Amino acid sequence: MQSPWRRAAVRTALALFASVAATAGRSAEVAEPAVPRHHRAGGYQNNYLEFSPPGVAALLRWRFDALREGLPKPALNPTPVQAPDLAFIHANAHAGMAMQPAVTWIGHATTLAQLGGLNVLTDPIFSARASPLGFIGPKRRVAPGLSLAQLPHVDVVVISHNHYDHLDDDSVRALARQPGGAPLFLVPLGLKAWLARRDIVDAIELDWWQSHRVGAVEFMLTPVQHWSGRGLDDRLATLWGGWAMLAPDAHVFFAGDTAYSKDFADIRRHVAARQGIEAGGGFDAALIPIGAYEPRWFMRPQHVNPDEAVQIHLDLGAKRSIGVHWGTFVLTDESIDQPPIDLAAARRAHGLADEAFSVLAVGETRRLPPRSPRVDSTARR
Repeated sequence: MQSPWRRAAVRTALALFASVAATAGRSAEVAEPAVPRHHRAGGYQNNYLEFSPPGVAALLRWRFDALREGLPKPALNPTPVQAPDLAFIHANAHAGMAMQPAVTWIGHATTLAQLGGLNVLTDPIFSARASPLGFIGPKRRVAPGLSLAQLPHVDVVVISHNHYDHLDDDSVRALARQPGGAPLFLVPLGLKAWLARRDIVDAIELDWWQSHRVGAVEFMLTPVQHWSGRGLDDRLATLWGGWAMLAPDAHVFFAGDTAYSKDFADIRRHVAARQGIEAGGGFDAALIPIGAYEPRWFMRPQHVNPDEAVQIHLDLGAKRSIGVHWGTFVLTDESIDQPPIDLAAARRAHGLADEAFSVLAVGETRRLPPRSPRVDSTARR
């Protein structure tokens, strides 16, 4: 007979596999109902798909098929790694509004975005596993491009949703203890209480289309098609979303984790109207997931493949995009090195130049052309 500890471990493992499957201010032009349609009794829903998180039968079918077919296949190429340009990153971090807009890929969906005089961290995970347990779950295949000790002082952390590979307990606790004071955590509805239970109180939660300004940067939570849940009893209980980060020097979009939907065309129109710019305006850069997409019968409702990621790039009107959410954890059936290969094929199919949508090495920094003259200011929250 199994011990109570072992039975609890099995229940946690099932919850973890379910989570891996997933890893696996309002605009004036939109008349919002009194209760937004994505608010439901006991939770939330997507705009364009009534999503039911995968059940045990579908999960077992997926894992059985993968085992039978020997998936994922071993990688032919290691995830590219580059020593971080710490001199630039730290000098830039203290430059105020003279900051060069830049994005550094730390790994998976974790990036350091430097814009508008702020150092912003997206979905930080620095742990060895994307898991609630230290001995089971997806194991990190490449070290973070910047360690927690190498980070500049982080002003803002944006969280897209609560799956274990995007909201990591140890990482947010460590960031809250950073020298110089905790960053501000911006989170979707329902996650402020989760942070408070960890004594992280410097947090603001937002609904879709709501925004919060930090210094010169407006952070807007946007719809994306996904779901939430850290176990079997809290699915859809907290909100999820992408982040439009709108600074004078760069407009950057972080998609978090998402399937393809009409939401991205909506985002482009909504942000353009919000900013009072022409409808053709788009983002200077977009951070779009390109990994964790096979098999499509299981992943399509929750994760884009590289071809769909390119369509998101086009829908957003992004000048350039960077593929994230790959190369760090083995989560689904494609090889860990397959996403950039499929992205290159998708670029060709859509007639895009290589530089329009590319990937970075872990630790690499991409400097972005500033969109407007910089202002001599060091305003922060």
